[in-house]
Amino acid sequence: MDDGRARAALAGVAATGWGDAEPLVEPGGTASPRHAAVLMLFGALDRTPSDRPAVAADVPRELDVLLLARATTLRAHPGEVAFPGGRIDPGDADAVAAALREAREETGLDPTGVEVLGTLPAVPLAFSNHLVRPVLGWWREPSPIRVVDERESAAVFRVPVADLLDPANRGVTVIRRGGQEWRGPGFTVDAEDSEHPDGGGHLVWGFTAMLLDALFDRLGWTEDWDRERELPLDRRY
Repeated sequence: MDDGRARAALAGVAATGWGDAEPLVEPGGTASPRHAAVLMLFGALDRTPSDRPAVAADVPRELDVLLLARATTLRAHPGEVAFPGGRIDPGDADAVAAALREAREETGLDPTGVEVLGTLPAVPLAFSNHLVRPVLGWWREPSPIRVVDERESAAVFRVPVADLLDPANRGVTVIRRGGQEWRGPGFTVDAEDSEHPDGGGHLVWGFTAMLLDALFDRLGWTEDWDRERELPLDRRY
């Protein structure tokens, strides 16, 4: 894979921040949020590259991003697709240390193979009162990944970025409660993982989808997609 352009583009965003593409977040929360970090890890991770070329020249078919599906038994965000990550503990030196520690605990990856490109400005997650610092990483030396703790994760998988950018895999999710409506970006993906070696469907939505959507906009990778197409959510939402 000619990864130089993709890596350089990601490093540039890490150095300059969200710009006008700052993620749309749910208003609210308190004045004392809990601090957390997530690892947005890109590289040549997938055994099966995308079968379509992305419009953006920076995106080769082999470029993909690491995601996981949270266990359905969790109280917070059950079953949702997320980046590896979690709260910044007192023993963590910083957000980078926390993101790498959580990624190792959740996916089994070897942090020494991850090149940290930088961090992005923190994004508030009002629903659970967290302030989340995204850490952009590049997988310099890939290592095996797996579900480490089934109580925390149901699947760990890698998604080609070109598939996420495909307009056919994009839409919006809509939550309607009490006469109010909340809309956000969504992505449908078919990913290989330990539970679905032949591929399995996942819906990326909520906070994770907002980060991906904003990052793709900031990179100039976004392709025109139907912003009126609704993607169905699980009934519990």
